[in-house]
Amino acid sequence: MTVQNRRQFLASSAGLVIGVALPLKGRAQSGAAAALGDGTIAEGAFAPNAFIRIAPDNTVTVLCKHIEFGQGPYTGLATLVAEELDADWSQMRVESAPANDELYKNLAFGLQGTGGSTAMANSFMQMRQAGAAARTMLVSAAADRWGVDPSTVSVEKGVVSDGSNSATFGELAEAAAEARVPVEPAVKNPSEFTLIGTDVPKVDSQAKSNGTAMFTMDVYRDGMETVVTRRPSVIGATVASYDDSAALDVPGVTAVRQIPQGIAVYATSTYAALKGREALSVEWDMSNAETRSSDEIFADFREMANSQGTVVEETGDSAGAIEGAETVLEATFEFPFLAHAPMEPLDAVIEVTDGAAEVWMGAQFPTADKGVITQTLGLNPEDVTMNVMLAGGSFGRRAQPTAHIGAEIAEIAKAAGGNGSWKLVWTREDDLTGAYYRPITVHKMRGGIDAEGNIVGWEDRVVNQSITAGTPFDQGGADPTSFEGSTKMPYDLPNVTVDWIKADMPVPVLWWRSVGHTHTAYATEVFLDELLEAAGKDPVQGRLDLIKDEAGRDRGVLERVAELAGWDGQRVKGDRAYGVAVHESFSSYVAQIVEVSDQGGMPKVHKVWCAIDCGVAVNPNVIRAQIEGGVGYGLGTALFNALELGEGGEVRQKNFDTYRMLRISEMPDVEVAIIESEMDPTGVGEPGTPPIAPAVANAWRALKGESPRRLPFKQAGV
Repeated sequence: MTVQNRRQFLASSAGLVIGVALPLKGRAQSGAAAALGDGTIAEGAFAPNAFIRIAPDNTVTVLCKHIEFGQGPYTGLATLVAEELDADWSQMRVESAPANDELYKNLAFGLQGTGGSTAMANSFMQMRQAGAAARTMLVSAAADRWGVDPSTVSVEKGVVSDGSNSATFGELAEAAAEARVPVEPAVKNPSEFTLIGTDVPKVDSQAKSNGTAMFTMDVYRDGMETVVTRRPSVIGATVASYDDSAALDVPGVTAVRQIPQGIAVYATSTYAALKGREALSVEWDMSNAETRSSDEIFADFREMANSQGTVVEETGDSAGAIEGAETVLEATFEFPFLAHAPMEPLDAVIEVTDGAAEVWMGAQFPTADKGVITQTLGLNPEDVTMNVMLAGGSFGRRAQPTAHIGAEIAEIAKAAGGNGSWKLVWTREDDLTGAYYRPITVHKMRGGIDAEGNIVGWEDRVVNQSITAGTPFDQGGADPTSFEGSTKMPYDLPNVTVDWIKADMPVPVLWWRSVGHTHTAYATEVFLDELLEAAGKDPVQGRLDLIKDEAGRDRGVLERVAELAGWDGQRVKGDRAYGVAVHESFSSYVAQIVEVSDQGGMPKVHKVWCAIDCGVAVNPNVIRAQIEGGVGYGLGTALFNALELGEGGEVRQKNFDTYRMLRISEMPDVEVAIIESEMDPTGVGEPGTPPIAPAVANAWRALKGESPRRLPFKQAGV
């Protein structure tokens, strides 16, 4: 086994950050035990690598390189470490890792960041090896202390023993710190798991329940001012001129300054800042603004869809096959702009002191934010400290390739000049009207069926903006996040053409929970269902007959969900109808069957059966929670949500009264079956969302005769 000494290892892998919650007795918690706020390691603590700190008080702190905004990486990564360390769950603690690409990069991205449902997938072996290395060093320290062979030493629930002697991790920490570090330690066989695959309690639940969990909005600094920014009501407009005299007359307003993002109002309280912003008089330059309405954009996209785009997948001769088909179906599906609408709108705090800056924010790409802040303020990277805070949701909203919130808080500090501290606050209205939406998208589709009921041709033309264009993620050419899911379908279709048309417009767009799969799953699974229906085939068996791989994971989840729901081929039973959809996203496979009735002209979803294959289920309870949340998020969006541009391009939806969430009475019962697997974990944060809308649409068509062509259901006049 290759080893190196601790000093050499730590020279390339040390990393610390302040804890965010108080440890509570008897269960794992978020909060530091071995890391101190001044960036040093507690006296006597054991730091075998960049991810683990074991303190003399016997606590084990895991530094989580992924932001925690409710999806569970704090618990998941701690589980991986505790498993290989053979720790007791009650001694585990978690804190956020600092911004450092070299140490904490996402192995799927190459930079530090959370997204694409990659947290567990990219960390699975890395965190297990970190725990295994620490365990090896503790065993070595114990063997040296007791004068025994390391092979005679065992670890169970945080106790190291050779049968005659025993010690806790904390008692061995100082000695273990001097042991040699195994570079590639052996990890457990899955058959040996005791924590992985069990429902260990989430480490942050108590702190979030009792109010001790710290979010950015909870951060207050001495003398801190609150800042809100006046932005245009039409996306892409810029400041032509402004009058701040009335704003400066508002009690508590201390300054009004123009920044690239708009007009920033500084005040001694949030209320004063908001009142000051209301009092501003601003003239806007509309020369680069998006002044079309959503209806006008859809009309333009439909026209664009009449021309061929960049071919992104092609098999056989789809045009010829469709031309010679017995039956030809055509459909155009339209998908609106969507806001992410996390419960916590965007915010950030910055404190500048004598040429150094400290930042607190829910940064999904912390090194990107740090880089922009460093550049904007003209500081050295070592003079900028990033505190990655807990965040109240994201769904992609905090995954900002342009780091625009980091840029805005830095510009606020820069405009103020000198030392000070400032909190940037976005309101719900700012969040919904401030762009960075899921792109408007049009799918134009054609399919052909022969006389025997076989699908012989398939065409799907996708028109939308590129999310990655002009960002560090732009690799040139076609943007796969714009059409992912419309290609590489599991079905054995002989003649397929998928092409993409890039639409350019000034509305900033962003990844939204499950990204391209949010619209491609609907278009492909609804259109396929219609083709199967036209061919007189059962929607479940028809899909199974088309799936290429006899042992495929798509087949596995579809068969499991049919078993779970008791599928018998009857699409309508009394006043209830049933629909199915299956879709792979982020390397996880999900199938759903729904039970739907008509309630006042809108679908009422009573039950959702779901099967997921996501590899090793590190924490089944977290997986079930993510699937349930994904179902609720996707269902509410499909039924109600559209972010519309009205006449002149002004955003219509400004708060939850017009962009409403799914209510608790509308949330269906969700039953989740997790397919047992020994494959490495894949995503769970997003894959539950794509199948729900097409499954509901397919059930609704069984009940009413047609599926909506433009989402949401409510806007489609359902």
